[in-house]
Amino acid sequence: MNGPDRTATPLSYPEEGATARSPLPPGYHHLHEEVLIGHGRKVFEAAGEAVTTFRMHRASGVGISASAPRAEPGVAVEVSLGIGPVRLAAPCRVVSATYGPQRTGFAYGTVQGHPECGEEAFMVELRADGSVRFTVTAFSRPAVWYTRLAGPVVPFLQRWYARHCGRTLRRLAG
Repeated sequence: MNGPDRTATPLSYPEEGATARSPLPPGYHHLHEEVLIGHGRKVFEAAGEAVTTFRMHRASGVGISASAPRAEPGVAVEVSLGIGPVRLAAPCRVVSATYGPQRTGFAYGTVQGHPECGEEAFMVELRADGSVRFTVTAFSRPAVWYTRLAGPVVPFLQRWYARHCGRTLRRLAG
């Protein structure tokens, strides 16, 4: 991973692991997007691999660097948009990872230096009917002046990006 090692950097919010619980914490913008990826165990396994190795993120057009090749608790992750001096870096740390026969994915939380404050989970699920669903669950609020200034545009962009990840994952797993 390029840049500082953020594996020991504290999270910038107190509700660690809250994307796995319901309801999501108050005081944040909430996001829950679900996309049908396909059907069957083969699609589930391919989608789970793409999510947990950060391949889906890379294929979605964002820069991503991680302190390990696979999502596991404690792994430092930096998501970035743009290039050179116009690059926006968003440092995170994986707070949970799930590797099961019906559910695979991970959640990461923001650390100091991220323009938002909160957590985001990326889960792939093989349902009883054989359908494979990708779900993004998140809670966030602005952490810096420019995301506060952007106001309602940020949740719109987060929803768009979640759907874009779903379409990308459908292509990768198909």
